[in-house]
Amino acid sequence: MASSATASRGITTNSSTTRINNSQRYPCWRQPISVTMNNPKPNWVVFATNTSQDTNNKSKNNNKSKRPRGSNKKKSPALAVENDVVSNSTSVENDKKQQQQQKLLDLEDVNPVGLGRRSRQLFDEVWRKFSGLGQISSTTRPDQREALDALLIREGPMCEFAIPGAQNTTVLVVGATSSVGRIVVRKLMLRGYSVKALVRKADEQALDMLPRSVEIIVGDVGEPSTLKDAVEGCNKIIYCATARSAITGDLFRVDHCGVYNISKAFQDYNNKLAQLRAGKSSKSKLLLAKLKSAESLAGWEVRQGTYFQDVIASKYDGGMDAKFEFTESGDAVFSGYVFTRGGYVELTKKLSLPLGRTLDRYEGLVLSVGGNGRSYVLILEAGPLSDTSQSKLYFARINTKVGFCRVRVPFSSFRPVKPDDPPLDPFLIHTLTFRFEPRRQKPVEGPAGAKQDPRSFKLILEYIKALPTGQETDFILVSCSGSGLEPTRREQVLKAKRAGEDLLRRSGLGYTIIRPGPLKEEPGGQRALVFDQGNRISQGISCADVADICVKALHDSTARNKSFDVCYEYVAERGKELFELVAHLPDKANNYLTPALSVLEKNT
Repeated sequence: MASSATASRGITTNSSTTRINNSQRYPCWRQPISVTMNNPKPNWVVFATNTSQDTNNKSKNNNKSKRPRGSNKKKSPALAVENDVVSNSTSVENDKKQQQQQKLLDLEDVNPVGLGRRSRQLFDEVWRKFSGLGQISSTTRPDQREALDALLIREGPMCEFAIPGAQNTTVLVVGATSSVGRIVVRKLMLRGYSVKALVRKADEQALDMLPRSVEIIVGDVGEPSTLKDAVEGCNKIIYCATARSAITGDLFRVDHCGVYNISKAFQDYNNKLAQLRAGKSSKSKLLLAKLKSAESLAGWEVRQGTYFQDVIASKYDGGMDAKFEFTESGDAVFSGYVFTRGGYVELTKKLSLPLGRTLDRYEGLVLSVGGNGRSYVLILEAGPLSDTSQSKLYFARINTKVGFCRVRVPFSSFRPVKPDDPPLDPFLIHTLTFRFEPRRQKPVEGPAGAKQDPRSFKLILEYIKALPTGQETDFILVSCSGSGLEPTRREQVLKAKRAGEDLLRRSGLGYTIIRPGPLKEEPGGQRALVFDQGNRISQGISCADVADICVKALHDSTARNKSFDVCYEYVAERGKELFELVAHLPDKANNYLTPALSVLEKNT
């Protein structure tokens, strides 16, 4: 099989020597050199510059002049027999050495990437070895073969697609046998990453889909106990798994709970490493408030106020009231009503951080809250504690749902109350406030919302945590845009997918959520891509392009905490252009992801 492949490339691999064939069909300054080795897989064609076509003749004359005296004399029969025995034993030893070298140089056991894909860098290394020899002989000396052997099996990637730092990065691919996962695995290995693949069954079909150098872990994303070995030693995760059916149980197990189980196992592993180092994990959230007892309500203060400071407000004063209490059901509830025109109520507390901790190491807040679905203004007060008169106020509006939900609020979404104030500095934050005001309250959907007065509120607080910051993404999730799905199963699939996305956003990990259009089994890099947000795309995309986006997002700071839709470029109706930016893919080295994502909002 290997001989036919090499023959089609015009390369001969039928001996263990390095041979030079100067053909008269080529110019003398560009003579082809066919380099062959014991292993038939590495095949390269390199070009050398010869100043004369008589190089071979000169080398023969030089070899004759260096031949020892007496070498042309007729040998005795006994000596000939002895030489035959010695030559036979030598040939047997050489055959054994060649077989051992073939085993050592089997690149399928070292790296599945063929040298044909990495010829450029490999050629540079080999040519530097040969260039110092002065005259290339027709045979490869033992020291040359050892140098080439060391070059072939040395540690580290030897390809033009190698990424700095990939050699020390281990990526876990969940759903490695899926249409996208198979390509992701090969792209990662081509770039020098260490890859672990999580599969449900290690059957022959699954093994044939993956390269031999991939570490295969058998586990189920729906069973947390089977995921500890999978995340062990991993630095990043690419989640390509998807439910095989539209059954609600399968969707919930893979697309919803599966994302949570993997992210939690990854967080637990990082916390374990941090404890072994007598420190804190850089991916752990910081607890600011946990309201699970009556004592935890200490320090919180309820206040009332109004936007109007004149006597006109008193004519419209309908009264307002608010309280914060710990109920018998075990909930910390902030509730009341505001009937006063321009009135508002607040729940505030000064933050007390652990010694040595400041919020500049974190990028936002995550709140676990419940209630009747009202919106609130979250206010942060920042400034020097020694002089609170110099403090400045920053606000962001948050929406809740009926029942419990978790809300993620990045510090970048806070705006100064006074436009002239500088942007929020998390290092100076010292007070947190919830404000309820009747204006801008949207009616709550559902039958329960029709019976509620928009001027009444109820907010149940469970905890408040700070989310850690970072430069790169930790978890890449291949989700779904919903385009191309059957109407009968679209709602079920999107519900499970969106639930998994929300869990990932609140995990504390740096995330990238990719929502591709309908996947197509065709080559990538052939068409321009559209990056958008808002579930507006309608075209498909190649699985190879989705895999390339996953790999590029691993070390792209603009991809951290981004959710976006992506599909092939298409022509929209006039006045109904839906996409934000079109990025072309002219070659593999094109960094299209950074400019494409720089115009998109975070946490969408």
